[in-house]
Amino acid sequence: MRLEELFIVDGDVHVHESPAALAEYAPDPWDVALREIAKIPERYMDLPGLSPHGELSIPFPGGLERDTTVTSAAEMHEELAELHIDRAVLFPDHLLMIAKLPNADWAGSVARAYNQWLEEQWLAEKDSLLGAIVVAPQDPAGSAADIRRHAGRNGWRCVYLPACAVEPLYGHRSYDPVYEAACETGLPVVLHSVTTVHPVFPFQLHAFESASARHSVAHPWAMMANLTSMMETGVFVRYPDLQVAVMEAGMSWMPFLMMRLDKEFSEHRRAMPALKKRPSEYLAGVYVGTQPIEEPPRRGDLLKVIELFDGEDRLVYASDWPHHDFDHPQFVAGYPFDDEMRRNVMGLNAARLFGIDVPEGPYA
Repeated sequence: MRLEELFIVDGDVHVHESPAALAEYAPDPWDVALREIAKIPERYMDLPGLSPHGELSIPFPGGLERDTTVTSAAEMHEELAELHIDRAVLFPDHLLMIAKLPNADWAGSVARAYNQWLEEQWLAEKDSLLGAIVVAPQDPAGSAADIRRHAGRNGWRCVYLPACAVEPLYGHRSYDPVYEAACETGLPVVLHSVTTVHPVFPFQLHAFESASARHSVAHPWAMMANLTSMMETGVFVRYPDLQVAVMEAGMSWMPFLMMRLDKEFSEHRRAMPALKKRPSEYLAGVYVGTQPIEEPPRRGDLLKVIELFDGEDRLVYASDWPHHDFDHPQFVAGYPFDDEMRRNVMGLNAARLFGIDVPEGPYA
C-alpha cells in the first residue's frame, strides 16, 4: 500500500519556539526575561531559564543536535506534505523541559505565551497543523484555565503533559484541575517525554556515561512511572471520560507494565482500593505513539508485542519530525501490518483520538 493511499496523521511533530518570539506574548516582567534568554547563543533544547537540559554528553559530530530549519507554518506544511503526512499534532522543543523550571509563575506565564504564539502563528495558518496545549505542571489551576481558554479554537486537539522531570507524578491530586478541564473540553491528555538529567526523576540518569544510555531508558521510565502513579491514585476511575496517550517512548514497555501491575493487583488489591478492575484493563484504553519504533531483527515480532497490549486500535503513528531520530512514515507503514491495521496505525486511530475528520475516499 502506497503512502498516497493512506490518510496519515502524525501524532508527534515539533516546532522550535524561540524565546524572542514568546516574549511578544508574555506579560511583564517575563517578557524581559525571555528577551535576555534570546541574547544567549542558541543551543538545541539547552537554554538557561527556559530549557535547562543538564547535558553531560561528549560532543561528537552528529548525534542529538540538529539545525533549526522549520521556522514557519508554511514551511512545516510543505515539509510534511513531502512526507505524505496529512495532519500533524505539534509539540514544543524548549518546553519539553518545562517541568524543571522552579518558579511556578514563570513556568505558567511561559506556557501561556507559547499557547498564544502557537495559536496565532501556526494553527491559524494551516489546517494541517494541530495544537497541543502546553500545561505547566507547577501551575495546575492556571493551566486548567488556559485549556478552557483555547479549547475549541483554531485546531487545538489535545493537552500536553511533560512526563520527564515532573514532580509530583501525574497521579497526584494536585493535577485534578487539569483532568477536569480536559474532560470538560473533550481533549485527550498526551504525556510526552524527553531525556534530561534531573535530581528527582527519572532516577539516576546522571550515572550513565552516554546520551544513548540515558535516551534508552529515560522515556519509557517516565511513562511507566507516571502511568503507575495515575493508576494507584485512581485517575482512570475518577475521570472515566479522560482519554490518555503517550508519545515518544516506543511501545515494547507497555505489555510489561500491564502484566506487572496486574500481578501486583492480584497480590495486593487493597493497596489500590480505587480500582474496579485489573490495571491492564485501564491501560488498554491508553493510546501509544510509535516513535521511536522498535526494530527487532524479525520485524514481525513487533506485531506480537502490539497484540499483547491490544494495540491495533490504540497505536498512533508518530514521526518526531524534525528531530534527529524521526521515523519516516514509509518505514513504519512498511511493517508487516495487514491493510486494515496499517490504515489504523498510520491515521485512523489518531483521527479517533484527536477528533480529526477523515476525508472521503479510500481511507476508512
